Amino acid sequence: MISGESLVFIGFCIFILGILFFDLKVVGRNSHVVSFKESILWTSIWVSFALGFYFLLYFFGEKLHGIENTEKLVEVTSKYAEKLLITGDFASDIQAYRSKIAMEFITGYLVEYSLSIDNVFVIMMILSTFSVNEKYYKPVLFWGVLGAIILRFIFIFVGAALIQKFAFILYFFGGFLIFSGVKMFLGRNKNEKIDPQNHSIVKFLSKRLPIHPHYVEGKFSIKINSKHFFTPLFIVLVLVEFTDLIFAFDSIPAIFAITTDPYIVFFSNIFAIIGLRSLFFLLSKVVDLFRFLKVGISFLLVFIGIKLLFHSFLDDIGFETKYSLYIILATLIISILASILIKEREKTESI
Repeated sequence: MISGESLVFIGFCIFILGILFFDLKVVGRNSHVVSFKESILWTSIWVSFALGFYFLLYFFGEKLHGIENTEKLVEVTSKYAEKLLITGDFASDIQAYRSKIAMEFITGYLVEYSLSIDNVFVIMMILSTFSVNEKYYKPVLFWGVLGAIILRFIFIFVGAALIQKFAFILYFFGGFLIFSGVKMFLGRNKNEKIDPQNHSIVKFLSKRLPIHPHYVEGKFSIKINSKHFFTPLFIVLVLVEFTDLIFAFDSIPAIFAITTDPYIVFFSNIFAIIGLRSLFFLLSKVVDLFRFLKVGISFLLVFIGIKLLFHSFLDDIGFETKYSLYIILATLIISILASILIKEREKTESI
């Protein structure tokens, strides 16, 4: 018999896949260049879905783990919500639990959405380097998002299981995030480039797959004389998936600083990922306005890394999830305002 917990998870996955395919088959059935207005609209829609899920958890969060009595609440909180004080009054305890996981979700979502910005910049570079026509961006990003959902599912639930068994892994994650943040800050002004001919993944695929030399509309493969060929657009898709895989090594450990509940981690990741496409089209129009975002993201990685390293101490002094949310919001706002208000110094030519 399928548990209520599993039914909630399956229902969520069906819902996400449903709206993704609706977007692909109905909204995006005709390939076109996504306008700034359309990107704002879809960004607002995806963010609204995330906010709606926050309120769903706030009012019905106990359904996630099938909590119906104090005994079940104690069992769940002992695994994932150590800081929640159980008083014995089920009504007040369950509302405290709802508030806690709702706050963890929205904070985790904001962390993932923020970290995905750097991912967006790399994807922009890939699509530009491989000269992909703008009207074919959407299908590439759709299948990229779908692949990312599968990869994140594996990473998150394996990671959560390891953390439950080996708690010291959190310290490893913390050190890794601090290293990533410092590395990003030091390399923030470097102009990264991709060499399409000499990229290791391109070479690997070219040697093992029949590759057609030219783009064929928005197709990933074609059939010529009864033989199947992959188009360059398929190689671009693989690079986008590989990029997300690399960024997952930063983003997934980061959210474990917020919560170790694999369901909250997964839901936060997925809502951030499905909003990645609209965020891509939005940022691609205004990329020059956000010069200091990388600095802000670097700070967030270091902050979250420190939070993981000292999570026991922070718990002892009463550091709550909402404080992380305030710091993340403040960092993003300051980064955006600094990008807008501080004028970029003109480069002087050497004499």
